[in-house]
Amino acid sequence: MLSHFPSLIHYYYHTPKLFFFSPNWKSSYVSPQAIPKKSSSTQHNKLKPLKEPLLEPSFLEVFLNASDDFIDTYIDPPRHPFVDPECVLSDNFAPVDELPPTECEVVKGTLPPCLNGDYIRNGANPQYFPRGPFHFFDGDGMLHSTKISQGKAIFCSHYVKTYKYLVEKKTGYSVIHNVFSDFNSLIALVIRGAMSITRIIIGQFDPSNGFGPANTSLALFGGKLFALYESDIPYAIKLAPNGDIITIGCHNFDGNLSIAMTSHLKIDPNTNEAFAFRYDPILFLYLTYFRIHPNGVKSHDLPIFYMTRPSFVHDFAITKNYAIFPDIQIEMNLLGLITGGAPVGTNSRKVPRLGVIPRYAIDESEMRWFKVSGFNMMHAINAWEEDNGDTIVVIAPNILSIEHFLKRLKLVHATIEQVKIDLKTGKVSRNQMSKRNLELACINRTYIGKKNKYVRPINYEFLKKNCIAFFRFFKNYQIKLTYYIFKKNTLFNIWQLSEFNILYIYAAIADPLPKAKGMWPQEFLDQIVSVVSPFFVPKDHDNVFAVDEDDGYVVCYMHNESTRESSFMVMDAKTRDLEIVAVVKLPHRVPYGFHGIFVKESDRHML
Repeated sequence: MLSHFPSLIHYYYHTPKLFFFSPNWKSSYVSPQAIPKKSSSTQHNKLKPLKEPLLEPSFLEVFLNASDDFIDTYIDPPRHPFVDPECVLSDNFAPVDELPPTECEVVKGTLPPCLNGDYIRNGANPQYFPRGPFHFFDGDGMLHSTKISQGKAIFCSHYVKTYKYLVEKKTGYSVIHNVFSDFNSLIALVIRGAMSITRIIIGQFDPSNGFGPANTSLALFGGKLFALYESDIPYAIKLAPNGDIITIGCHNFDGNLSIAMTSHLKIDPNTNEAFAFRYDPILFLYLTYFRIHPNGVKSHDLPIFYMTRPSFVHDFAITKNYAIFPDIQIEMNLLGLITGGAPVGTNSRKVPRLGVIPRYAIDESEMRWFKVSGFNMMHAINAWEEDNGDTIVVIAPNILSIEHFLKRLKLVHATIEQVKIDLKTGKVSRNQMSKRNLELACINRTYIGKKNKYVRPINYEFLKKNCIAFFRFFKNYQIKLTYYIFKKNTLFNIWQLSEFNILYIYAAIADPLPKAKGMWPQEFLDQIVSVVSPFFVPKDHDNVFAVDEDDGYVVCYMHNESTRESSFMVMDAKTRDLEIVAVVKLPHRVPYGFHGIFVKESDRHML
């Protein structure tokens, strides 16, 4: 979902005088031992050994920890609920322990044979309970995997063994400061910066090895599975035959990726190319576009200097011939540090734009920018071409309350819009497809870059009185909204007008992001249930274009807030009411998180 602004990351961690890190003394829970890392291939970075300390570290470590405690208590304590760990990490946002592969019980239905593979979801799960300010986006990445084979399920939860995780595992407390939490005032920046320089000198960590938590999403391309965080290098992951999750190491594509890569790359289902970018809001190279060939070889970088302001670019879209980038109202604000504000903020005077560039462009002059007033695209659902390539259609949520995105997620409202760009005339038209609060959409990924009919997002609006929103997408992509009011224990049925090729968007109740309370068949309506990041899995993996677009299953994790139990859900995407096919009771709770992926069995064997 929502992934995580790099904000000052590159500047802080690639400028020697500005490294900021914070130790936290103890955890509120016990983490198991780290999994030994497998030997990596030549394409994986080998982490540099820590420098020998110039001074005896024991006294300095005690002093730095005491200083951190003083800063977190008296100078820069959590002043707002959105950075108060007692609030942020409550209920099902609280972290969990790692869990080795554990066989699960299928409590309802049967698991379809075509689901032989692994559903994995990434999310933030701090290794140590924060003592000072903490934003949910800052937690260490933890992967929750459900391996399905011959009708049986095995569940496993493991941290991504990043350099940050391993250093802090060794020290026994947090060393690297949190990007979203610890840089919201000048005095905190200066004091923690001085402490961080000291930590580097005594050899507690080497920032050139990376600093990201790898907690946002996952991607499968080039024969490898990656855990991603947009301000760091990807980490390669291996799925063991017994259902275990193993971190191989960071992956720099034979030294051709030195800084970072987006957590939302796009993979063309026809060519198997991965299209990606990175952005640096501090060092004046605000956007760099590149692609990765099916064999895993990265192309040359294409810097886009025409993006003249340090905008946050979290996601983008591709079509058959183009890549489309948003330039939204969220920007870096270095003056905010000086004035005591946040380093990331909104620029209400800025007119958002969409940039269109040929997929195989060789020069930034091929980028064309189109103003789209009030359109802040955080995530892209899909895009395609019409009129023989003269028109580009983009489907994406528009964050209307963009000023609340970092601090007041409960107030965030996203409406799905269709934006059409006429490449001949330069005219841009918009059509609001839904007024409801919808995000984190799921489509059949074989239709990426192509016109598709079906999309299954999550509704983040609090729908009162047990009201379910049912959206119908017609061929012209207009939506008609109908409410179905139900009472407890009343049979609930959704019908379909097939002659209009209707699309269902199943609403959910959420508060706050990324938690989403799901819309389920009647047996779940009297319970408080929440879901995150549904994923579409086709029934026929080898002939996806020979069957209907919705011929498959929607899978996700569900959490029951009444019983505090989590389940793995399988739903038939082709049925009228998203019929539940199977429910797997999980051995422990799955916290709310971000994005997931399904890796089919044949792909798992190739990792």
